[in-house]
Amino acid sequence: MIYSPDSPILCRLPRVTIVGAGRVGSTLAQRIAEKNLADVVLLDIVVGMPQGLALDLLEARGIELHNRQIIGTNNYADTSGSQIVVITAGLPRKPGMSRDDLLKTNAKIVVEAAKQAIAHSPNAIFIVVTNPLDVMTYLAWQATGLPRDRVMGMAGVLDSARFETFIALELGVLPADVKAMVLGSHGDLMVPLSRYATVNGVPITELLDTATIERLVERTRNGGAEIVELMQTGGAFFAPASATSVMVESILLNQSRLLPVATYLQGEYGLDDIVIGVPCRLGCGGIESVLELHLTDGEREALQISAQSVRNNINRAQEILALG
Repeated sequence: MIYSPDSPILCRLPRVTIVGAGRVGSTLAQRIAEKNLADVVLLDIVVGMPQGLALDLLEARGIELHNRQIIGTNNYADTSGSQIVVITAGLPRKPGMSRDDLLKTNAKIVVEAAKQAIAHSPNAIFIVVTNPLDVMTYLAWQATGLPRDRVMGMAGVLDSARFETFIALELGVLPADVKAMVLGSHGDLMVPLSRYATVNGVPITELLDTATIERLVERTRNGGAEIVELMQTGGAFFAPASATSVMVESILLNQSRLLPVATYLQGEYGLDDIVIGVPCRLGCGGIESVLELHLTDGEREALQISAQSVRNNINRAQEILALG
């Protein structure tokens, strides 16, 4: 199917553009379409790949019982009028690499993608998934010139889901009964808040000893690296796509869900001019509000350390971009 910006049918339906048709991007396209949330434009620089993936997904519509349009393209003009733009483009991690090792290459990719996408969808809300996520979100915010409520990064939803998974596995309980909150950067210095983690309202501090909780916290911090080491040829994509689809759903359906996302801070938590993961309410306008939790001295110090690492990488990225 060829997309036409003048099509009266397509223009009435919500549209989500996904920049980057790799494993995360293509799985996210599947999640959004099969949840019947929006039409999807899947964009990639590799000629033929997004078109082939889109056709494959279209051929499953009758089986999955949805009628969403899925368009594959190499042209940003085909993304026009998107309500949400998700940037997943960039190099993935390989064994032994940190998310920060991707900084130089991915900074240029994300900035270019953000500028191209905003030119065709000036009213869009942007969600950044590319690593190192907090830095890439800051660069996308700068590149688009949008207010902070319309640019965010997917991190805390994924990290919290990993923490919840490890708690559920440890206790042998239903994962849906476990709720957790992870703040800070999307990396080794993230801040899982153990005292906010519960099983059906019961704090895990009542169910697990301190040593076990610390072990689960460390596994959460290394959750992405654990998968990279096991797979050897790439990183996680199912859970990141699911985490991003939750954010897309909350925005498109105006659910006002309280979710931990990477956002630009203006004094909250004692931090300014930085992007880092904190709890936010997501609705049709993007980030409706930032919730400032009461943190212990130890938690606040850990968040400050996490933020300093992000700030150092933001400075590095800006130097790289300035050099061209």
